[in-house]
Amino acid sequence: MENDNLIVGLDIGTTKICAIIGRKNEFGKLEVLGMGKAVSDGVIRGIVTNIDKTVNAIQKAVQDAADMADVNIGEVIVGIAGQHIKSTVHHGVTIRRQNQDEITIEDVRGLSNDMENIVVPPGNSIIHVMPQDYTVDYEDGIKDPVGMSGSRLEADFHIITAQTTAINNINRCVKRANLISQDLILEPLASSLSVLGDIDKEAGVCLVDIGGGTTDIAIFYDNIIRHTAVIPLGGNIITTDIKEGCMVLHHQAELLKTKFGKAIAEEANPNEIVSIPGLRNRPPKEISIRNLAAIIQARMEEIIEYVQNELVASGHYKKLAAGIVLTGGGAQLHGVAQLFEYMTGLDTRIGYPNEHLGKCKIEEVKSPMYATTVGLVLAGFKSLDDRETSYNERNLESGGEIKQGLKVKPQERIPLSADKLFTRIGSRIKDIIGGDVGDEGGNY
Repeated sequence: MENDNLIVGLDIGTTKICAIIGRKNEFGKLEVLGMGKAVSDGVIRGIVTNIDKTVNAIQKAVQDAADMADVNIGEVIVGIAGQHIKSTVHHGVTIRRQNQDEITIEDVRGLSNDMENIVVPPGNSIIHVMPQDYTVDYEDGIKDPVGMSGSRLEADFHIITAQTTAINNINRCVKRANLISQDLILEPLASSLSVLGDIDKEAGVCLVDIGGGTTDIAIFYDNIIRHTAVIPLGGNIITTDIKEGCMVLHHQAELLKTKFGKAIAEEANPNEIVSIPGLRNRPPKEISIRNLAAIIQARMEEIIEYVQNELVASGHYKKLAAGIVLTGGGAQLHGVAQLFEYMTGLDTRIGYPNEHLGKCKIEEVKSPMYATTVGLVLAGFKSLDDRETSYNERNLESGGEIKQGLKVKPQERIPLSADKLFTRIGSRIKDIIGGDVGDEGGNY
């Protein structure tokens, strides 16, 4: 176990901060060793607004995951989201010398590196540069130009930028939590690794990740990322609508949404009533489930209209044979997939990270709510594989040997002391007999 590569994913979300520790088993599946979560009070729509609260939540989530896996966590893969995320497509060109025989991996990598130097709006930084289609001597539609002959190499690149201050604040929180950020990854890209297969991406699919503060979109076609967008609406705005429409407290509105909420009002029984405890010295309040569903449907339809606009803007609306895949906490809302199908005309399903998971004692991790965190761990292993492939390609070109199993800096495995064991058992008993509903942090 000491030599295993352990990857830690850290999802800094609007409603929760979650950490997952995983490793690859002998079958190449992800085995989750530990998981921790904490209420996110210092993040609004993906933006860190309170450093101290965010640091405390990160420390709690990471420590809970570390205790469960019996390791000391030093490095994490961090997710980033928010309305400040922007995406554009840029065209790059490089002219090779005539006496060069064939296009090498270094030529392709050099063209990608040139994209890192493009001018972006002030106050923004590039976080991802992803190649789409290549063109060699004006012959377009090439996916992999390595090995081809040609003097003019071109490519379209999907460039994703983020607000520099938002990046710095996330990195500052991670550092103050005594952690090192190995990589910063756009959350819908991480989610796509956990809930989408290669067949989905080849056929054409739109991933919609409905979080607490934002709804993230990633569109794939022909195994290439074509469009990304962030909608500044999520599950929290639905909770706020219920709070104001039904005149209840925020935590009561969250419970109404998660326990009785439906995305389609017609499916709700008009005679079904739920009673909410009244305020001090006041009688209980009765809420109609049909009225509750009407409030939810109105806001969800607005979110779907935004998604529809992004589908049309991408130019791939009529090409998505695999339809729409919903994930995130908001995907658990009853009837949401049917509402998406009705309004967009595209097949819709709920995306679960089960396909990439091996045997797991933590059943909770299979929920769409944790698709992003699972995806961040998978992204860490994918980065390892890419580094190994790149290393071997350079070695082969120089006549060297192939090396397998590049290692990351291992998370230090620690024995679980008796004191820590009793502390953990005591905290769990406390959670069971004295836990507060608000501790769940608003699932979606």
